[in-house]
Amino acid sequence: MANWKVPFVNYPLQYSLIKSELDEAYYRIMQQGDLIFRKDLIDFENNIAKRVNQKHGISMDSCTNAMFLSLYALGIGKGDEVITVDHTYIATIDVIVRCGATPVLIDVCDDFNMNPNLIDSAITKKTKAIIPVHLNGRSCDMDSIKTIADKYELLIIEDVAQSLGAFYKGKPVGSYGISSCYSLYPAKILGSYGDGGIACVNDDDLAMKLYLLRDHGERPSYLKTEYEKKMKDNIIEMYGFNTLLDNIQCAWLNVKLKYFDGWLKRRREIASIYNGRLSNCESLKLPPAPSNGDYYDIYQNYVIRSNRRDELVEYLGDNGIEVLIKWRTPNYKQKALKNLHKFKLPKTDEISNEVISLPMYPELTNEQIEYTCDVVCKFYKERGI
Repeated sequence: MANWKVPFVNYPLQYSLIKSELDEAYYRIMQQGDLIFRKDLIDFENNIAKRVNQKHGISMDSCTNAMFLSLYALGIGKGDEVITVDHTYIATIDVIVRCGATPVLIDVCDDFNMNPNLIDSAITKKTKAIIPVHLNGRSCDMDSIKTIADKYELLIIEDVAQSLGAFYKGKPVGSYGISSCYSLYPAKILGSYGDGGIACVNDDDLAMKLYLLRDHGERPSYLKTEYEKKMKDNIIEMYGFNTLLDNIQCAWLNVKLKYFDGWLKRRREIASIYNGRLSNCESLKLPPAPSNGDYYDIYQNYVIRSNRRDELVEYLGDNGIEVLIKWRTPNYKQKALKNLHKFKLPKTDEISNEVISLPMYPELTNEQIEYTCDVVCKFYKERGI
């Protein structure tokens, strides 16, 4: 890691703060040989499902595969259309294409999330599902999206990769669709030490399909039927895939879950400081401040918008502050993705030219946050804007 005054992330620091518990989990598992389908995984699946008010949590090796298998299990395929947004990681669009379906991209609002007012005009006879993306730790307007989905009998698969722990009108984000999919990538608030994901569902039949699809059509050992236990043989119930999350990652994630709510609280505190200090920079567009209203944001990312973005990024770097730009080039303008070139997304274009993610993680000190704000304000003051 570079010697930044304010690094964008700090994995070693977080590890050092909970090292004894993480190490204890590692050595316990290695000594017992509990690597696949063991108690830590079962506990983790139950912990996440309970947190988002769902019956089943089906852990996988990535959020991408959680979304892909959800679409696949629901029969989304050739000839179908799925509505989603462009301002997201390409994985959200990838999974639609890899199922054989056609992605239909609509624009976003100023909060970076799906604009519900654009859904109706995007619906055709081929539309089968909507994938709302809850970006940066903020929920989409799920009342509006669900009203439209119910009207046209469309499935909702929620991409909650960045928003585990967020709420919308008192309900956990991820409790509105038939399936909700979460990322456990290291940079996420609840991040593993590798990649990982989980799908959460209420429907028993869909849950069983996902259990089977993730492991070559075979039930996990902890869900074997009495007949299978008696036969002492594996029974393949369908063709499937290999998308398993290993037990050691789940053990580490269970350790982190003990700190998760505290981390969310700290992120909201940091966002409050940023909003308070940076509100004087009139040229900046800030994310909504933390509130206890309809939206309970958890700030996976703290994303500002500047019409002098590249200048500001260089200035921050020169002053030892590491920031991130995502995504400078919208997906629909990627040269290789020719099937997306037909869409017109002016708000996505505008946002892509302006976004900067500032450092945001619970171990940031108040001094680092204040320093970051000082540098941003100094940039604008020096230029008289």
